[in-house]
Amino acid sequence: MFMSVVDELRHDAIYPELAGHRVLITGVSTTLGVDVSRAFADHATQLVIQTSENSPEMDGLTTLLAQSTTGFQVFEKTLDNGDEAVSFLQGPAQSTFGGLEVVVNLIRINPEDMAGRFALDQIEDLIAEKLVPATMIGRIAANRMRLTMTDGLILNVIAAPRSQSPQEMALVDMLRSTLATITRREAESWSNQGIRITAVGPCSFVDEAMGSDQALGGEPDVAALALYLASERGNKLSGHLF
Repeated sequence: MFMSVVDELRHDAIYPELAGHRVLITGVSTTLGVDVSRAFADHATQLVIQTSENSPEMDGLTTLLAQSTTGFQVFEKTLDNGDEAVSFLQGPAQSTFGGLEVVVNLIRINPEDMAGRFALDQIEDLIAEKLVPATMIGRIAANRMRLTMTDGLILNVIAAPRSQSPQEMALVDMLRSTLATITRREAESWSNQGIRITAVGPCSFVDEAMGSDQALGGEPDVAALALYLASERGNKLSGHLF
């Protein structure tokens, strides 16, 4: 069933009901989030982008996005901890267009993030560093959706390097498992409010070893999935880790 969703999006499905939706995408860079951002921009959404990248390439991307959206705002700032995430969501992220229908948190795991993480407390610290800001963003956005009686979607996406050592694979599996648990719990908490929580995680160690063909093929597939989940066709899916 999950792959049928992606297959549909690979045929350039269009969702006119997304026009005008208020969408926040965090963690955007020129190496992560381009396809996701363009997918929502091309659906004439009102788009809020958070990025920590300051480069001519990012300037070019934001200029391109602004041409397709019905409203656009970019914030260049870091969201490295829960406090920064809370401040951003309670302030400019939600006030720009008066609320949000869709939140996509992009979480990058780099090899240097995993280097030297051998002890359990070091691994737990990494998991917290990567997942706490996104979790806080989701909760604050969901609470605002509840207060304004807005049906909405929170989608958390972890992007990890494909080439990993056995140690890194094990660490990524722990991140994936924690993300799955958080996603289920958050989805249950908000299910009676019309708010859906879903996630995309890296392939598990078993999937990689078995050469599974049930994995998303890259960011274009993630963008396709995000559109589907935000649309009326995906409004029954919540609590899943893709």
